[in-house]
Amino acid sequence: MAIGIRTAERAELDQILDWAAREGWNPGLDDAGAFFAADPEGFLVAEDEGRLAAAISVVRFGAAFCFLGFYMAHPDFRGQGIGLRLWTAALAAREGRTIGLDGVVAQQENYRRSGFAYAHANLRYGGRPQVSDPTASDLVSVSPVLVPMVTAYDAGFNPQPREAFLAQWLRPLDSRQSVALLRNGAVTGYGTIRQCRAGYKIGPLFADTESGADLLFRKLAATAPGEEIFLDIPEPNAAARALCGRYNLKPVFETARMYRGPAPDLPLNRLYGITTFELG
Repeated sequence: MAIGIRTAERAELDQILDWAAREGWNPGLDDAGAFFAADPEGFLVAEDEGRLAAAISVVRFGAAFCFLGFYMAHPDFRGQGIGLRLWTAALAAREGRTIGLDGVVAQQENYRRSGFAYAHANLRYGGRPQVSDPTASDLVSVSPVLVPMVTAYDAGFNPQPREAFLAQWLRPLDSRQSVALLRNGAVTGYGTIRQCRAGYKIGPLFADTESGADLLFRKLAATAPGEEIFLDIPEPNAAARALCGRYNLKPVFETARMYRGPAPDLPLNRLYGITTFELG
């Protein structure tokens, strides 16, 4: 067995997303383009004689932060130490940066041994909310002219700006759309809904107020009537938990947000939904 580790090519990200779907991670139908745009060198693979054996992402945002995800080995190559070799290589490649991850609860101790410290839980809620489409005039679809304003607003909720990712993520598609809440000419919240392998996910969902988050949630959920909706929230945000309760969403999955390096100071009280467990 001759294992090589290298940067993944764009087409291979589609295969990695298929792996993630088989693991039950439920990626969006059109995630690959935006994920790859975030950092074309941020996805690593281990291969054995041309076959992909394992994958990991360590996507860079700005000069000091990156987020780790997609850590998995193909079933044919598990139990052979390949994943650990890839993990070690990925961490070495991002030495000196703060690294964030969302890890399954059972793996917390393993991540601690690699220098990661627990910050808080993230909870996935799911259900079929019954909502009416709000008609508020300050809810607007994110058009190209609004992208710079939304990108600037988004920077206040993340350790580093993520312009390259949002340039793709905010492009309207049949499977994905974003809505902003405008007050007095300023963005005071925004969210995205996207179709996934099963149901729809809302995220990010950022808002300055609980009422603004509720309005955005209803606007987004109303685009997929009768469908199952998932929302990933930071557990410390009691208002986000209350929002889920109002619309009969139940907890279905939990991860541990952990950081290696200084943990960023994020406004969790205004963060009602994270983008994904893979990119933070």
